[in-house]
Amino acid sequence: METTAVKVYSLDYNDSKTYLFAGLFILGNLALPQVCHLLPQGGLVWLPIYFFTLIGAYKYGWRVGLFTAILSPLLNSALFGMPMVAFLPAILIKSTLLAVFAGFISWHFKQVSLLLLAAVVLLYQATGTLLEWVFIEKDLFYGRAGFPYRYTGNAFPGYRWVSVY
Repeated sequence: METTAVKVYSLDYNDSKTYLFAGLFILGNLALPQVCHLLPQGGLVWLPIYFFTLIGAYKYGWRVGLFTAILSPLLNSALFGMPMVAFLPAILIKSTLLAVFAGFISWHFKQVSLLLLAAVVLLYQATGTLLEWVFIEKDLFYGRAGFPYRYTGNAFPGYRWVSVY
C-alpha cells in the first residue's frame, strides 16, 4: 500500500486559522449532505455529514475537527431538519469520536493511507456504536446507526432498517 507524507497541522484555539478552517469545513458539511440527499437514499448510504469532519481533523488537528464535528450536525438540524433532533446525540457522539481519532492518528503517523483512514472509520464506528448502545438505545440492534445498518428514522412506520448489502 502506498503512503504519502503530508503536512499535518495541530492548530490551537488562539490561532485564527482554527476558526477559518473549521468554518470552511462546516460549510462543506452543510452543502455536501444537501447534494447527497438529491440522490435516492444518498444521505443514508454515504453518511455525508462525517466527510469534512474526517478531512478537517486529519489535516488540521482535533480542534478543527471538534468544531466541525459539533457545529455541523447542529447547524444542519437547525437549517434543514436533518438529522432529526432525536438522532443528534448519536450523531454528535460519533462525530466527536471521529474528530478525536482522526486528529490523533494523523498526529501520530503523519501520513495518509487508505489503511489509516479505514482504521479511523472502523475505530470511531465501533466505539460510537458501543457508546450509542450503552447511553442512548440500550439495545445493541438499534444502536448501530450507520454501521453496518443505517437507521432511517424518517421512513414510514414499521420500516426501520435499510440494509447496506
